Amino acid sequence: MYRAGDQQRDLFESERSFRLLVEAVADYALYMLDPGGRVISWNVGAQRIKGYQPAEILGEHFSRFYSEADRASGKPAHALMIAEQQGRYEEEGWRVRKDGTFFWASAVIDPIRENGKLVGFAKITRDITERREAQLQLEQMQRQLAESQKLDALGQLTGGVAHDFNNLLMVISGNLHFLKKGMGDDPKVSRAISAIENASRRGAALTSQLLTFARRQSVNPRSINLVSRIEAVCEMLETGVGDGVTLAFNVEKNVWPVIVDISEFETAMVNLVINARDAMPTGGTIKISAGNVTLIDAPNASEHVAIRVEDSGVGIAPDILSRIFDPFFTTKPAGKGNGLGLSQVHGFAHQAGGTVRVESELGKGTAVTILLPRNKARRQTDRHQTMASGGSATVLLVEDNPEVASVSANLLDQLGYTVRRASDAESALCEIERDGIDLVLSDIIMPGMDGLKLARRLKEIRPHLPILLTTGYSDAAANVRGDFPILRKPYEIHQLSQAIAKLAR
Repeated sequence: MYRAGDQQRDLFESERSFRLLVEAVADYALYMLDPGGRVISWNVGAQRIKGYQPAEILGEHFSRFYSEADRASGKPAHALMIAEQQGRYEEEGWRVRKDGTFFWASAVIDPIRENGKLVGFAKITRDITERREAQLQLEQMQRQLAESQKLDALGQLTGGVAHDFNNLLMVISGNLHFLKKGMGDDPKVSRAISAIENASRRGAALTSQLLTFARRQSVNPRSINLVSRIEAVCEMLETGVGDGVTLAFNVEKNVWPVIVDISEFETAMVNLVINARDAMPTGGTIKISAGNVTLIDAPNASEHVAIRVEDSGVGIAPDILSRIFDPFFTTKPAGKGNGLGLSQVHGFAHQAGGTVRVESELGKGTAVTILLPRNKARRQTDRHQTMASGGSATVLLVEDNPEVASVSANLLDQLGYTVRRASDAESALCEIERDGIDLVLSDIIMPGMDGLKLARRLKEIRPHLPILLTTGYSDAAANVRGDFPILRKPYEIHQLSQAIAKLAR
């Protein structure tokens, strides 16, 4: 027969086993509170997570595990009230250890009743700081990936539109030069042509910024001395930032050389300084600095030059910060900006093999840092010599767009060159076999063999033949890296003349 004594002994053993189990759990803080919130039991997990020995915490109010701000707002009492009224309280939040350090906790409070009367609370706390940090890192990586994909998609769209628009501008600007020669003395015609010419130049500047953002701008990279280049740009800017704005410089003298397109670098610096000026409507100081840094957040440490432009202006709101590199996005009033300044900076930095970082706080200002990889290669001497324009020189023009080819041939003709035309690389190679070619002017983007491959093939069979590549858009142009000079579309007659003059005979 199962006696009462046996039942009591079994109950005692069950309670003892449960108590030993609870006390031995090390990954969870399991403890009891009385109805007023004072600690009445304390297990090994609670000691490990919160740092208190039983003698230090038994009888103390559990609110000491909360931050001062949470205690001031009555959060501990509110948690007990919700648990009592609703049968359970559960949350995640910051808690404080004995040594004052914070950890991110997952906490559960359950009321305990006997015969319907509240006798206390069961409290379970788990330290999930590592899990939270991992989740935050994952979310950050997902946001960065989404941002990168968005910018890449925008780049493909804007790059494609700008490329086609550049060809149209090439036709417009080229024919304008032809019209100007025969327009006569009519002032109305002169004003109309001048207006078209100015609009064409603004359009060219606009597409140039779009192509830089898309990282499809044709570039002429070279190794530069950043110290002298920044000083030259800022000397020009000092007179244009306004009376209430001061430029402060901190450029290290031993800054490593970098390989960039000079005009794109200068445009990026101007865009950053103008943005900084506009962010300080009541004036202030723009700090411009440059120095060597070694990035260690990659599998292999990499040496970069950091160029930083910092203002003390209004700052950028967090919800806007993720959009500042979007083309045409601007918070400036109408007429004060086209929303392409930071897009150009973003495209320039990435096309140069680097990146751009932004730090901002409302009311305290913004800092934009361009990181460019160090150029460890030895600078090559300029091998270009002066070429006399005109005379009996014959230019092979390689262009697949008939309208652009017609305009380019007309400009070359006005400069005094004899022009032979080819619509693709294969036709160009046939023309070369006929001899008599003094210079090759070739578009890069063409069906079949592109202009860069053509240029490299020509260098194999005619090593001393001068070659000038031209494009307004080209992923392939990034691979040129100074092997051949590049003339950007749309170009005017004086730009074509200057580019040819720099070529070696």
